[in-house]
Amino acid sequence: MTRAVDYLPISMLNQLLYCERRFWLMYVQGEMTVNAPVLEGIQQHERVHHGGAQRDGDTMVHRRVYVWSDELRVCGFADLVEERAGGLRPVEYKRGRMGRWLNDRIQVCAQALCLEERTGRPVEEGEVFYWRSRRRVAVRITPELRQQTREVAARAFDLLEEGVMPSPIDRRAKCRDCSLEEICLPR
Repeated sequence: MTRAVDYLPISMLNQLLYCERRFWLMYVQGEMTVNAPVLEGIQQHERVHHGGAQRDGDTMVHRRVYVWSDELRVCGFADLVEERAGGLRPVEYKRGRMGRWLNDRIQVCAQALCLEERTGRPVEEGEVFYWRSRRRVAVRITPELRQQTREVAARAFDLLEEGVMPSPIDRRAKCRDCSLEEICLPR
């Protein structure tokens, strides 16, 4: 068994859903390589992560909002939370373009669940802004996505309780795009 964990960073749900081994390497072993794409993502997030709030028309934009959920046992920062007409919408910024995987949507849903738990207000939609394509993609916070997010959080704690690094995945496209490929050595 690994060290006892109270709360996981929300971003680790994204990593776990992309690849359980990547999650393990990053969270348990503290592995991270800073290559050009990772550095670009860090720099892009620095532009977003100036805390505070500002009004943009009829929308109040809160930057770098700390959120947590006692139910999911996750915590972290929402890049933006937009507040309009009493409704809240988390917005997550990502370096690339929309992928085929569910991991970015799970991360936004986790932020939405945290906001609901903290404020008592329903969050029905979030968004992911992809720097490369320069567009926002709406994420409907459906009952199915909520359940999947709860299952991913539970899976993370199950893996930590088991205390065994997951085997490499057999998805060349994911491995090729992973910054930890040289550490993981999936083949």
